[in-house]
Amino acid sequence: MTADAALSTPPLASGPEGPEALRPLLATVLDALAAGTAERGGPLPAGGPDAVTARVAAALGDPLPDTGDPDALHAIVRALAAGAADPADPLCAAHLHCPPLAVATAADLAASALNPSLDSWDQAPAASALEAAVTRALARTAGLADALVTTGGTESNQLALLLAREAHGGDLRLVCCAGAHHSLPRAAWLLGLPAPVVLPAPRGLLDPAALAEALTTLPGPLLVAATAGTTDAGLIDPLPEIAALCAAHGARLHIDAAYGGGLLFSDRHRDRLTGLDAAHTVTLDLHKLGWQPAAAGLLAVARPDELATLHQHADYLNATDDTEAGLPDLLARSPRTTRRPDILKIAVTLRTLGRDGLGALVDQVCARAHELAGLIAAHPGFELYDRPVISTVLFRPAEATDDTVAAVRRKLLHEGRAVLGRARLDGRLWLKATVLNPRSRPDDLARLLELVEGSTPR
Repeated sequence: MTADAALSTPPLASGPEGPEALRPLLATVLDALAAGTAERGGPLPAGGPDAVTARVAAALGDPLPDTGDPDALHAIVRALAAGAADPADPLCAAHLHCPPLAVATAADLAASALNPSLDSWDQAPAASALEAAVTRALARTAGLADALVTTGGTESNQLALLLAREAHGGDLRLVCCAGAHHSLPRAAWLLGLPAPVVLPAPRGLLDPAALAEALTTLPGPLLVAATAGTTDAGLIDPLPEIAALCAAHGARLHIDAAYGGGLLFSDRHRDRLTGLDAAHTVTLDLHKLGWQPAAAGLLAVARPDELATLHQHADYLNATDDTEAGLPDLLARSPRTTRRPDILKIAVTLRTLGRDGLGALVDQVCARAHELAGLIAAHPGFELYDRPVISTVLFRPAEATDDTVAAVRRKLLHEGRAVLGRARLDGRLWLKATVLNPRSRPDDLARLLELVEGSTPR
């Protein structure tokens, strides 16, 4: 390559010149993030979908122009920030959408710059070693033996059903309750399994009595899916009773702890996950109660030998003679081929904060959720569904219809003033506040209720 050609090539993020090439671009991104956040001025952009789409279109212009624009980085990042739902705003509390830690986000930049691909050792020597060590440590924390990195709960749940199917055959039947995550019955459908048996869920929980009857009457093999942290109300199924029933009837057990798994870091709340170690597979998501940028999912397994069913052979990635010579074979670590090193941000966070630091964050959001529930219970204008189990609080304006509850939520979204979720339990519609911001203060919680009260028709 000639010197002129080298000068005309856009700078690369890695290599000896990568850090210096990134340095001014990082300043541009940070300036654009600050400008966009100030422009938004709240937890959500005002005006609804049409207004946001128009603003994005104006900033983007022609998505593929003939001639490039050197200001595109600032303009598009600013537009994205101005049009974002900001999980770091205490009034953005609808979903299991956490504000990521700065140290995790910084580590994620390094992962993007170095760009390892975890489908062969020669593309990711250090990343593959890091992933092996950290995933096993996290699996042991949950009482299991090993773990795979996934894109989140949906992929983890699908993998859990895949491993169960390969271990027990294609007539395996999923048994879950009506409060289970939607990805579980969908995974059964995708994998060609029989239609799941969906048990009733009084108060949103898997009923041990109904499960006992199902396990007694249904022909095997059976896979029971329990939940530790439902998406609607953050409820935790009675795991010890469910585990005992599965053991007594020879049923396989999967526990979806995508939300509640973060309680493992807390000395105060870890006991709520008693029974987790009895599962064959456990879903964990650290981009929920772990404050990681998405994606940061895992599937922990009790029997690492079952992972052999994922193994594939591709001579250019895991030639037999290379494996025999000692090069690690990574194709049994995921059904995906190209995989980015999402373990890096997790590893950096675990080492930087330690169990105590992460546990303190868990304790803070759980405490804030209880404070919010206390404010609601003491307010005559609101009805509280129940005290939170983790950090999700369900409530509604007293004597409001379901249509009113839905309209209040949409009004706050359209005005960009607050982001609340919705959940239907016991045949009624509730507003949902999921507290995942450890910097939320009591006055933020009071402000949230003031906004709902001020948006409720009299």
